[in-house]
Amino acid sequence: MRYVFILMLLVFGGCVSQPQDSAPLGREQPNVILVFIDDMGWADFSCFGNHDASTPAIDRLAAEGIAFEQFYVNSPICSPSRVAISTGQYPQRWGITSFLAHRGQNSSRGMVDWLDPEAPMLARSLRQAGYATGHFGKWHMGGQRDVDDAPAITRYGFDESLTNFEGMGPKLLPATMRPGWEKPGKIWQDAERLGGPVTWVQRSEITRGFVDAAINFMKRAESAGKPFYVNVWPDDVHTPFYPPVDEWPEGGKRELYLAVLEAMDRQLEPLFDYIRSDEHLRNNTLILVCSDNGHEPGAGSAGPLRGSKTTLFEGGIRSSLVVWGPGVLAPEAVGMRNTTSVFAAFDLVPTLMDITGTPRGEIAHDGESVPDVLLGRSAASRAGPLFFSRPPDRKNFGPYQDLPDLALRRGKWKLVCDYDGSRASLYDLDNDPGETTDVSSQQPTIVVEMTRQAMDQHRAFETDPANPR
Repeated sequence: MRYVFILMLLVFGGCVSQPQDSAPLGREQPNVILVFIDDMGWADFSCFGNHDASTPAIDRLAAEGIAFEQFYVNSPICSPSRVAISTGQYPQRWGITSFLAHRGQNSSRGMVDWLDPEAPMLARSLRQAGYATGHFGKWHMGGQRDVDDAPAITRYGFDESLTNFEGMGPKLLPATMRPGWEKPGKIWQDAERLGGPVTWVQRSEITRGFVDAAINFMKRAESAGKPFYVNVWPDDVHTPFYPPVDEWPEGGKRELYLAVLEAMDRQLEPLFDYIRSDEHLRNNTLILVCSDNGHEPGAGSAGPLRGSKTTLFEGGIRSSLVVWGPGVLAPEAVGMRNTTSVFAAFDLVPTLMDITGTPRGEIAHDGESVPDVLLGRSAASRAGPLFFSRPPDRKNFGPYQDLPDLALRRGKWKLVCDYDGSRASLYDLDNDPGETTDVSSQQPTIVVEMTRQAMDQHRAFETDPANPR
């Protein structure tokens, strides 16, 4: 009997973890699908409180699975967040602390131009364990702007890839159309130099193209008798927003965002239906749904949480996570809302390796394996704290000025401070998830301890000989 896992996510971190005895014994390797949404807020799914738009495909997954409210990403911005969920390690270890851009801009921020292909990729580990591996959608870990000599996505352990304008290899590029235009436009045309073949698709339909390619890949893997690991990483809700022309809303940025959010949900539905309509796959599928970082101000929403994309407040680093798998989850977990388990995207790497029975060997993951939490058998949290650092180019962003540089989540406590430990603020997230009240004056010992932890971790990354910076 084989298992299928569909993942849609965002991040946590801490220490090298040990395998847990929770993978099914005597069973074949499960399939895995990871859907990772770009720039979506914590409260953007209607099952997480969005009353302005409807996401029925995701809502159905939540109703039949588990919704996690305290799932984190490892960075409030795209490229480092993607590194963490791919490697199970803090992205600072690989010199990627903000979005990858032009060479000069990367260098000025102390960053590399692409992720080292020798990084311990989940895809490579699964491929070595017998999986067919495919990536479909946004990449943004190398191959963008004037960086045209980055490694192909297939160098990272994928048998096949189809990406957009921020990755090397075959791609779908976005054509654009809006009411009143006589012919489509094209954006990011220079990306044609980053590998082909290139197919131009309306931006409002591009996720459907990635889903179709992923389904075809999975069918071929099934025919070959191989388990599969598939990334589906859409970027619909990242600017610029181009909903279907016949659904173009009145209003501004927020209304455009909601329209593309609903269109993305519809385009993802065939992926879920493909699994759900096959009894074998339906009974052996795990689906995790989340975002790579918080929403763009004025577009998405974090609901009661403070902050947005690029900030270290909860709205920048906490993501909604939906997990679905009727034949894999604990039966009593179906329809559950988990409000207590704190874990992160890089925890998913060792967790999935343990669930699939994939050897971890000598890989030192920062993520912890939490299969019992993911499968609904436990409401525990990861053991270690979670460390975060601000993108170095985003001290100010949109409505936010003089943002804190570092953050640490430890138990119920959340601390933010600057690189030198100044301006430390402490929040009790059990009672104040919106970070409205600084309680640092009431907990001076905890502030000193957590500030030191955050500073020490930051300095360790700065001086790590393996760090290419």
